[in-house]
Amino acid sequence: MAGGYTPDEKLRLEQVRALRRRWLKDQELSPREPVLLRKPGLVEGFWERFLQPGGLWRRQKKPYGVVAVKRRLYPGDTILETGEVIPPMEIPSSHD
Repeated sequence: MAGGYTPDEKLRLEQVRALRRRWLKDQELSPREPVLLRKPGLVEGFWERFLQPGGLWRRQKKPYGVVAVKRRLYPGDTILETGEVIPPMEIPSSHD
């Protein structure tokens, strides 16, 4: 043989290529096809359940970022609860 394949070899190569293409196509999972089920460990199972959409932690509406800040008091201000007036600040003089 100078080069090339015999008709039997060509047919065999075609069949092998067709089988290989079919096998590769079968390896692709469709969105509906279930994947092998395996039981996750404790930590992995927790995170899978925790990250599910619609989880309880996603529905809570607590304003964790809102912090009440009290107003600053200055000399002469009146405390509303007690009616006490803040006395003026006494700054000691160091020039005595």
